Amino acid sequence: MKIDSIAGIGNMVENKGVNAHKGKTTFSEVLKDSIQKAGELEKEADQEAIKLAKMETQDIHNTMIAIEKADLTFQLMMQVRNKIISAYEEIMRMQV
Repeated sequence: MKIDSIAGIGNMVENKGVNAHKGKTTFSEVLKDSIQKAGELEKEADQEAIKLAKMETQDIHNTMIAIEKADLTFQLMMQVRNKIISAYEEIMRMQV
């Protein structure tokens, strides 16, 4: 059984949005791309739930998988946000 990564969480840190300038991406670009992917997963989960509610599909497994992917991605983004805020607060406490 092949286990795929959660719809690109592994790709969130990869160098996908390569600039023409020496092949580097900025932190803000990676962060924006990650937030966009999390939003796409949330929309996909919503669509799957709507299909199930309208009885357009009987596949509850794929619906639950889509919902869990969206949830895990959201939790990951919240932890990244918490670490960024923590780092910012630590920098602000530094003596210059």
